[in-house]
Amino acid sequence: MQDSNIKTKQLRRRSRKRSIRRQTRHPKPINLEAISLPTQQGFLRRMMKGEQLMHYNRLIMVVLLSNIALAFFGISNGWWWIGNAPALSALSNMVLANLTIAIIVRQHYVINFLFWMATSAPTSWPLGIRRILGKVYHFGGIHVGGAIAGTTWFALLVAAMVHQYVTGTAGISMTTMIISGLLLVTLLIIILMALPSQRAKHHDRFEMSHRFGGWTALALFWAQNIMFTIDQHPDTPLSEALFASPGFWLLLLVTFSIALPWLRLRKVPVSVERPSGHVALAKFGHVTPFAGSSTALSRSPLTEWHSFANVPAPGEQGFRLTISRAGDWTGDFIDELPAYIWVKGIPTAGVGNIDQLFKKVVWVATGSGIGPCLPHLLSREVPAKLIWSTRSPRKTYGDEFVDEILSVQPDAIIWDTDKKGRPDLVKLAWMAMKEFEAEAVICISNKKLTWQVVYGMESRGLPAYGAIWDS
Repeated sequence: MQDSNIKTKQLRRRSRKRSIRRQTRHPKPINLEAISLPTQQGFLRRMMKGEQLMHYNRLIMVVLLSNIALAFFGISNGWWWIGNAPALSALSNMVLANLTIAIIVRQHYVINFLFWMATSAPTSWPLGIRRILGKVYHFGGIHVGGAIAGTTWFALLVAAMVHQYVTGTAGISMTTMIISGLLLVTLLIIILMALPSQRAKHHDRFEMSHRFGGWTALALFWAQNIMFTIDQHPDTPLSEALFASPGFWLLLLVTFSIALPWLRLRKVPVSVERPSGHVALAKFGHVTPFAGSSTALSRSPLTEWHSFANVPAPGEQGFRLTISRAGDWTGDFIDELPAYIWVKGIPTAGVGNIDQLFKKVVWVATGSGIGPCLPHLLSREVPAKLIWSTRSPRKTYGDEFVDEILSVQPDAIIWDTDKKGRPDLVKLAWMAMKEFEAEAVICISNKKLTWQVVYGMESRGLPAYGAIWDS
């Protein structure tokens, strides 16, 4: 009797798979030429939705303008001078306050808290409020603004130290001057290597400069802080002077924040399947993350890290990652199929997590961008419609993977670019949004296509979201 039931279930499963595959062989034809997009908004509104004024850059400007306002307020209130000498302690505190904000906002626990706060808004709230909360993933603008402001304040501090040293005013030693000069150069190199043009051309160098330059800067900050405290309080015990300094406690907080992910560094087993030479499906069992999170992987922890969207399945332990060939690291991973990999930190919320803010969403993915979408589709927590543009989906990702998608998204638009060419994703997103009555579009693709979809929708007044490659 039990064998009979098992055979019946197997037959039903096979029948369901055949039905699903028939849907992908004979999809409903879509005439892109017949799709008419809404008119774009006026020039000023389009400009506000443009790349230069996106929320990420607005946050940078908010941080910088706040510092400028504080600088002028301090001038009018005499904060920056003690008699005829610069107030070095006040300048030093401004440096550490800005750099603390820049570093803390990148901490995994802080990121998850920001997303939790933003996505706690109920869907009964006005869409205008929810669409703004959905921009929470632009928090990197605070990181950039804080880093620029902190480095600028530090340059002013070094200039003030030079002035004080040259004029012979007590309170600054040559050792402090040398350490401060080295630290300023280190900070400037980190910022220069983080410029968008440099990151695009020399991404590996950017990562190395950020990691090793950051560690070097942290060590120099500790040395500078201790020497500066000794110089400023020669007659006070060092421990007493440090404990009374706000900068010391800020530096301690920054150090803990930077060290915390590394305290969770571990080498974990991984099971890797390779449906094709273009993609690998990696399975992990060391933790079960939440939908909309990502995990950082490395095969050499001190040199490079790569983040991928986690794909947990409801009711199952562990998670999967979809890794497509997009460079040397991913290519080697697919070719070599490692049995172990390094991970650090905790699963961290990403852009897909904002789907909770909306009653219905349209997911737009290209290629392996389906990976970040899949956990949300499987969980069925938010009604969704999928548009997936990729080459030969079954040949590239395997029947089992595609069938899994269609089992939860039988009406998904799966566009085979090998057969149909590349579609107009803005038109497809608008069509799906209108038919499904969705409130927002979330696009997971490469940088060019993501921005094309996001701006194409937002310039028409429609909420749209996508990664901004700021990590």
